Amino acid sequence: MKLLLAEDERSLSRAIVRILEKNHYSTDAVYNGEDALHYLMSGDYDGAILDIMMPKADGISVLKTIRARGVQTPVLILTAKAGIDDKVLGLDSGANDYLTKPFDTQELLARIRAMTRNYISQDSKLQFGNITLNRANFELSSPTGSFRLAKKEFQMMELLMFNPKTLISTERFIEKIWGFDSDTEVNVVWVYISYLRKKLTALDANVAIKVARNAGYLLEEIK
Repeated sequence: MKLLLAEDERSLSRAIVRILEKNHYSTDAVYNGEDALHYLMSGDYDGAILDIMMPKADGISVLKTIRARGVQTPVLILTAKAGIDDKVLGLDSGANDYLTKPFDTQELLARIRAMTRNYISQDSKLQFGNITLNRANFELSSPTGSFRLAKKEFQMMELLMFNPKTLISTERFIEKIWGFDSDTEVNVVWVYISYLRKKLTALDANVAIKVARNAGYLLEEIK
């Protein structure tokens, strides 16, 4: 699951990213409202965490803009503004939840789970061929067995199963899983693809990850 964090206090941002990564969330971090808007409009996120008081554009403005443009990504407002009027404004502007600073880590994680639960509930299990990917527990299974995938394996398999028979470029994998600004080498994608291929073989899958040289990868049924 991929989140966007918009928080201008960089030390706090780094701390939150560590918490999220430790709990299996892939996270892009930005430090102003202008970048938050750009990422939310151009990225593919399962949820976003927005501060209100940010440079270039405040969180409420960002929230109103994405909702006006049809972006339904769940949003948690995380802010020091604790007044009732502030909370009402945030929720009425389109936020799914509102949490004030300072916050407890367990409560933050619980609120993220709650706000994303309904968003992904219809697709909590992805199916293609005889393979099922359970997004709740990272389990890849077939009628013959199952594996619990590591975080990056899961994220790559999730992207493939959301887009079966669709060519996904190496750059798209890096952008989606490692982040827009990542310096990850393209061969790292191939390493994780090879891990997934071995697991699909072990599961007697009737689907396979095909390689289109210099173009990307796609998940296809085996004829």
